[in-house]
Amino acid sequence: MALDFAAGCVGGAAGVLVGHPFDTVKVRLQVQNVDKPLYRGTFHCFQSIVRQESMLGLYKGIGSPMMGLTFINAIVFGVQGNAMRKLGRDTPLHQFLAGAAAGAIQCVICCPMELAKTRMQMQGTGEKKSKKKMYKNSLDCLVRIYRKEGFRGINRGMVTTLLRETPGFGVYFLAYDVLTRSLGCEPEDPYMIPKLLFAGGMSGIASWLSTYPVDVIKSRLQADGVGGVNKYGSIADCVRQSLQKEGYRVFTRGLTSTLLRAFPVNATTFATVTLFLMYMRREEECSMQNTEPPAVQLQPQPTSM
Repeated sequence: MALDFAAGCVGGAAGVLVGHPFDTVKVRLQVQNVDKPLYRGTFHCFQSIVRQESMLGLYKGIGSPMMGLTFINAIVFGVQGNAMRKLGRDTPLHQFLAGAAAGAIQCVICCPMELAKTRMQMQGTGEKKSKKKMYKNSLDCLVRIYRKEGFRGINRGMVTTLLRETPGFGVYFLAYDVLTRSLGCEPEDPYMIPKLLFAGGMSGIASWLSTYPVDVIKSRLQADGVGGVNKYGSIADCVRQSLQKEGYRVFTRGLTSTLLRAFPVNATTFATVTLFLMYMRREEECSMQNTEPPAVQLQPQPTSM
């Protein structure tokens, strides 16, 4: 179980470094004002952020996911591995259930972390150097929200996070299991790493496609109140207002950047976790073999005359 947690930590850190710029673009597109849009699409958003805020603008708010996602992935892979051992047989249904359980449990950390990330990503939009920063960093952001809105404030968007993460992680682990079995990802296979990368990337895409509309609502609820004014009274109110203003296309806003991010992030995360576990288990087996006591001889040895 400890190995599952350690592997999740390593995989999570690798995934954050690869995917955070795409996440910044996704959030900006999801929450921008439809009446006065700053960005025409994914690539225009990328260009605008780099031009107006420098490359560092793409990494705004990385502190929160780097701390949080590393720990979250440790929980996800640890809980999923432990749940699979409890469930017994390795079946597609059990993979889905174990993944769903892992997704639900990690929401306790995921929701406040994503709230801080979203607020930090929206700070200083369109400015190379923010004239007035509301938040110094992710931790300061959460502290300020807690002082102003209490425990409920730092858990804004918890219900939508649960609705996204529980089925999302079920699909995630189910898709990875089905793909790795279909592709035949065996340790002796010379193409094992490309196969693991492909399976991980496609699992991430499948997971996002299954729950993306919920993510749009979650982002809007968590970004609500940044300027001091709250637009939405509830999840239903957010859905109603979004549909009235933008139609059903609102539920695909930012999807391109999300899918562009999903493949490399999840390819990196899953391949890193799988290879880490394979390496560590091989090392464990070698050390156990080396420390085995010598076999006791049952036959008496002949004595020299």
